[in-house]
Amino acid sequence: MLRKAAIVLILVISTQLLLIPTAAALVPFRDVQARSAILAEKETGTVLFEYNIYQRHPADSLTKIMTLLLAAYAVENDEISDNELIEMTESAWIDIDEDMPTLEIEPGEEMTFIDLMYSAFLGNASEAANMLALRIAGSVDAFVRMMNEQAVEIGCLNTRFVNPHGKYDENQYTTAHDMLLLYTEAIKCMLFKEVAGTFRHVTESTDDFEARTLTSSNSLLNQSSVYYYRFCTSGINSETYEGGYSVVASAEEDGMTLISVVLGSDIEIFEDESTNIRGFSETHRLFLWGYSQFEWRDIIKTTDLLAKVPVLHGAGGDFVNARPVDSLTLLIDKSIANEAFEKVITIYSNEDDPLVAPVSAGDVLGEVVIIRDGVEYARMKLIANTNIDLNGVEYIRRQVSELLATSTARNVMFVLIALVLLYAALVIRYNIVRANRLRRIKNAKNDIIRERHENFRE
Repeated sequence: MLRKAAIVLILVISTQLLLIPTAAALVPFRDVQARSAILAEKETGTVLFEYNIYQRHPADSLTKIMTLLLAAYAVENDEISDNELIEMTESAWIDIDEDMPTLEIEPGEEMTFIDLMYSAFLGNASEAANMLALRIAGSVDAFVRMMNEQAVEIGCLNTRFVNPHGKYDENQYTTAHDMLLLYTEAIKCMLFKEVAGTFRHVTESTDDFEARTLTSSNSLLNQSSVYYYRFCTSGINSETYEGGYSVVASAEEDGMTLISVVLGSDIEIFEDESTNIRGFSETHRLFLWGYSQFEWRDIIKTTDLLAKVPVLHGAGGDFVNARPVDSLTLLIDKSIANEAFEKVITIYSNEDDPLVAPVSAGDVLGEVVIIRDGVEYARMKLIANTNIDLNGVEYIRRQVSELLATSTARNVMFVLIALVLLYAALVIRYNIVRANRLRRIKNAKNDIIRERHENFRE
């Protein structure tokens, strides 16, 4: 399902490999400094840029995306309260090495479930990730099974987890493609997005333990950082010897949400000993490029009048305007003009089968197909924009005219006229004969009266 330059809004994010739609820019993003990278629009899954997206890569701390997501699901599904106090256990420290990131949350210390979520994600605390796993699934092994089952359900078919915190293991890996699918799903969860979008969080203090101030290492959220991106809404970063610097982040601008995945970048060191952490700088650059290059565009609106359809016997008009039943909004390269999209219109009525009043607003009159470079982007019905009432007098006149237009009707009409004329002639003849007879009768009566009168005089 690879698309060049524009993708329809209604596309559904695929959960299968090779099924993420792609929009190719006229000025492509070049020279990404990473082993793998991908930039995509959230709602449609449209891929704006990709590089080595199926190459396996150590999951490292990006593992915590899945850990946090399952924890957020547990809260949103009312399986666990976010304010539930959790007591840290020694079991949460079993596989934690000295070189792994922790917050030194000691066994016996109590922390709310939501603070454990922040500690694992913002504080990068390995023991907090383990403790979340233990509370949710009862054991780390059971939680890891949940992680892998969820990954398959999302469509991350080239991802495997063996722990909830991201400790390096050659059997724990992912790809930029899978990270895109996972993070797209994750930020649909409001609690996940809230935690992942927080730069600083203070945990609740207890009688025995002080509050902790947690600060995200995601410099895209840090207003004092050179990597700060003001439209960034969430993210996580990872740094290991095996995996290099990796960043997964989201941004929202002008009603469009972009997700960036940069895996396996490095640090650039300059002569003045200043540094460039390319995981952040490349993510920043991808976001800037994506928002400068692409936009949501209305190609067709429901208010567009695309055709005038002739109407017979209409009162107050001989045609009705046809408009699309739906609008069409595309994520499109800004350099592409709307005129590049061809609108192929088909009207169902014609001279042999005309549209006859009355017509109601919403009646289907035809269809329109939107095409660009041979690719069909949408096909939708055209409907009447207004009501057209029936003109009764005009209807009768046309019906009579159409009736007289047939040879059979003409012959019948001639016979009827002949019969009428014959009938009229007979009536006239009858009236003449009757009038003559009445006249004769009257004359005879007059003669008799006159004769009687004369006899009487004599």
